[in-house]
Amino acid sequence: ATPTTPTKFYIGNLAMIRIAVGRCGLVRDAVVMARKCRLPNKNHIGKTHRPNSGGTTSTSTPPPPTKPDTNKAAAAASSLKHAKTSAGTGDPEGLGGSTQFSTRGPVTWPALGLVAVAAASAVAYYKIERERRLENAMGKIVSSESGWSPNPELLARRKYVRTKWGWFPKEDAFGGAGKPAIGGPWSLVDLDGNLVTNKSFEGKWTLLYFGFARCPDICPSEMVKVGKVMDILKMEHPELHKNIQPIFVSIDPARDSLKALRDYAKDFHPSYVFLTGAPQQVQAMAKKYRVYMSKADETDDGDYLVDHSIVIYCHDETGDIADCFTQSMRPSDVVEKVVERMTFVPTY
Repeated sequence: ATPTTPTKFYIGNLAMIRIAVGRCGLVRDAVVMARKCRLPNKNHIGKTHRPNSGGTTSTSTPPPPTKPDTNKAAAAASSLKHAKTSAGTGDPEGLGGSTQFSTRGPVTWPALGLVAVAAASAVAYYKIERERRLENAMGKIVSSESGWSPNPELLARRKYVRTKWGWFPKEDAFGGAGKPAIGGPWSLVDLDGNLVTNKSFEGKWTLLYFGFARCPDICPSEMVKVGKVMDILKMEHPELHKNIQPIFVSIDPARDSLKALRDYAKDFHPSYVFLTGAPQQVQAMAKKYRVYMSKADETDDGDYLVDHSIVIYCHDETGDIADCFTQSMRPSDVVEKVVERMTFVPTY
């Protein structure tokens, strides 16, 4: 076997140090390895024995250890010095290239300032552009004779007036929500066969009810209620009574002839105006007022009932819808609402 000499022992450990330095690049690991790789005790140098051919042992003196290359050691130390600071510099081996380690990150204060200025400019431009478009739209709305509505199918068009606070919708009894898009032009005939349209009642308030002459209970009850409303108004508000007109529209023109309506009118308030017309005319008017009507099951003798909405529509003197009164309201409740609507005075 080849004897282990101190020189070989030292050189082998020095090679291990270089390998550790090259792979790890950490000063701490290199120092720890150097401490572990110390030379053996001097008392053991030269005392390695090897048996000779005569069965005796002889002592061999190893050659003096070679000195390590100081240049290589300096290069290794320089590499270790830059091992921790070479990341991101383009010189991963720490060989001292032209690139240097930078302490600044990808985001800087000047860059953040530019972003803030750009964001503030965008917000200011958005506000200015929004105000400009609103002013243009408001000018178109106000100048429109027919008014404006966000959804004409559901809400009636509203006109705008200029106040000391700016442009506002024309105030009415419905408030800021606006009035529903109910009603419209229509044409029917009265009991004398004369043509009557929505224009015929301009200048007067109206109470409009849809029903049919053969209704057993609900229609008579609602018409009697309207008659009581007219009587209360005549006693308590005679000036308002002169300016309101109740109207009954038949939704069963197939059976409600002019003669049948004349007989039917005898049982109710004399101020009523009874109207009818062709089925197409009645259906068109009912659709504009969103009146539900459906023919119920027909009996063997041809008799039938008609299911329909139970609503009293109140119109102002211009023909626009002013309010709606349901079946649950008492005559006194209707009178209170009618007086409130007819005496309503806008604040601007």
